[in-house]
Parts: sequence; C-alpha cells; structure tokens
Amino acid sequence: MQTAIIVLAHNEERRIAACLASLPLDDAGVGVTVVVNGSSDRTAAIVRDHAERGVRLVEYEQGGKARSWNRFVLGEAPEADMYVFVDGDAVLAPGSVVALGQCLTRNPEANAAAALPLNGRSKAFYQRSMRAEQGLFGDCYALSGAFVRSLRDSGVRLPDDLIGDDSLINALANTDIGADRDFRWGAVVQCLGAGFYCEPNPITPKGLRRQAGRMENYALRHFQNRILSDIMRNEGARMIPTRLASVYSLYLDRLRPRLNPMWFGFDRRALARIRAAA
Repeated sequence: MQTAIIVLAHNEERRIAACLASLPLDDAGVGVTVVVNGSSDRTAAIVRDHAERGVRLVEYEQGGKARSWNRFVLGEAPEADMYVFVDGDAVLAPGSVVALGQCLTRNPEANAAAALPLNGRSKAFYQRSMRAEQGLFGDCYALSGAFVRSLRDSGVRLPDDLIGDDSLINALANTDIGADRDFRWGAVVQCLGAGFYCEPNPITPKGLRRQAGRMENYALRHFQNRILSDIMRNEGARMIPTRLASVYSLYLDRLRPRLNPMWFGFDRRALARIRAAA
C-alpha cells in the first residue's frame, strides 16, 4: 500500500519535530509531506532539517488550514492508496499509520479511518462519541485513495474560510459526498490500533492567551458547522460555498450565543466576526 502522510502545520515550531519523530519516515512505502501555511516562526526551517530523511516541505504564504487542504490534497498531492492526515502539534502512537492502513484494508467500503485521542481528561468521552457517531478528529485520520479521487472529481471543496477540516471531511465521508439523508454506516471506521497525543496548553500567561484564541476559533467553528449542517441536511455537499462568509447574511438571524457560561463570551466574539464578514 502506497501511503501519503500529509502534515498540516501553522506556527508549530515547538511540536513539529516531535510530530515528525512519531511518523514512519524510514518506511519505503510512505511519503511524508509537511504543508506549512502562513507561518511566521521556524516551522519550515525545522522541516527542512528532515529533508535527508525524505520529508518534503510545501510552503504556502497564505494561511488557513482548509484553504491549504484544498490546494494540496485536491490539486497537488501525489496519487496514493491511502492519505493520512496529521496535525503538526500531534504525536502518533507507534504503529498508528500501519493500523490505519489495516483498518481500511479490512473495510474496503470505508472512505475514512479515524485514530483515537489517547490523552486528556475527556479522552474516554471522545472515544465513545466517535464510535457512536462515526466521528473523526483532525489530529489524525486517514482517507482511502478512492475517496480522495472521488472528492477531486466531484468539484466539492472545503470553504476557504472554514475553521478546521475534520467536521466537514467527516460529513462528506459519512455521506459519500452527498447529503445527510445519504449517511452510511461503515463509511467511517474507528481504528483501535491508531491513536494520537496532544500537548495541553501550559498554564502560563502565554499559554492562557493561546487557549483563549483557540476557544474563540472553536466558537466560530461551532457557528460555521451549524451553517454547514443546514446545507448538508437540505441541498447537500455540492451546494457548499467556496467561502462561508458569502452565506453568513442568510443565517445571522438564527445564530445566538450559547447560554453556557464557558462559551457565552467566546460566542459573542465569534458572532461579531461573522457580522463583520457578512
């Protein structure tokens, strides 16, 4: 099986070396590409230091994970039997890439295989919900080569301004690039032999500021996913816009901050961003 590992990284100089060290760089059947997008730190320089081990660097000046995902995966990535996606701040458990390949081989009807979170206070909850809902995390998942080819042929793209990639990729895989009514059990499989570790933000002023920024982005992603869910529930994947901002005005009257104290303030900031972009 020819495997393409695609690492998407933005300002990950602290974690990218550990991420790469957890990948099977010496496997002849595996090609590793790190897509560095919009970074202002030493991420790209650290990746270049791994060139002798076969790691390929692709640099995009413009940031945005979804935009970079579209550009590389749907336009530039080499043909492969399996595509494994890894976030630049994730560390894979040993054997995860092989396990993902085995999962797809045992389930030839599957479009995707998901690795499981292995640390964090909520890991058991996330593992249960992933199994129950055929979910996946953007930190590590695999797509079959056939599914990637179908995506390329379909013309469906992630909105360039989408925060993250996993929720929409999950929906597209579960519905065979259709609509919610096309949900198919077995389209996404959870791979018990594959897992990843993420480093929590340190409790320092810098770490807390970074986490606050993440929370605001998570809030924006919450509202974006509500819009995408409406599109997938009704028109389906082929009506996903190039930019979500182009349809924000159609949804503003439906979006309200959650009353949960943890999210209320972040939701208000996210909605202000949505109104400004509409």
